[in-house]
Amino acid sequence: MLSVFDVIGPVMIGPSSSHTAGAARLGKMARTILGEPPKRVEITLYGSFAETGWGHGTNIALVAGLLGLDPWDERLKEAYLLADNVGLYFEFKRGKLKRGMHPNSVKFVMEGMSSHRIVKGASVGGGKIQITEIDGFSVLFSGSYPTIVGIYKDRVGMIAEVSRVLANEGVNIAQMKVSRDRKMGTALMVIETDQMPSQDVEEVLRSIPDMKTSMVIPPI
Repeated sequence: MLSVFDVIGPVMIGPSSSHTAGAARLGKMARTILGEPPKRVEITLYGSFAETGWGHGTNIALVAGLLGLDPWDERLKEAYLLADNVGLYFEFKRGKLKRGMHPNSVKFVMEGMSSHRIVKGASVGGGKIQITEIDGFSVLFSGSYPTIVGIYKDRVGMIAEVSRVLANEGVNIAQMKVSRDRKMGTALMVIETDQMPSQDVEEVLRSIPDMKTSMVIPPI
């Protein structure tokens, strides 16, 4: 069933829902995953983003999102100036679109004051996005649900412990995806939930033995 959003599209500063609104959401999601304002970002564009994105303002929208701006924010057009004002250094590169990649794809290599993250994603139309990779781990989530991302040492019982924390908080799991680099190596879990977890959940998850880092990402 189509929603009103699907019919009329997102509220945004134009001209393109996929190249502008989606790009802004991708930038904002990348910033959220980093967990702090980025200081330095290498942005690689693929496919249509690389070929036609400049004419649609994709570059400006991506920077605006990295600054935390929404697609409908009137300041989006001033993103380069705003980035200069807050000391955000960014550079753009062109990448080769690989088989299976969405044509509107982007990779962010980000550095903050205390963290570093590599995030890949795509704008899939109508202002909607998909995050496809975090720090080399394959993921797939849209940012439409509250999302928990955890990086941890793969071991028996870890998923059960995380599920127990959420159940105790009354948070229902909508979807879960787990990937790892090798057996008993480093693993990553992505959990989309029906309810927004409280701030305490993130701290409890981080206190679980062998949990290297966890983040609770609000819908964007």
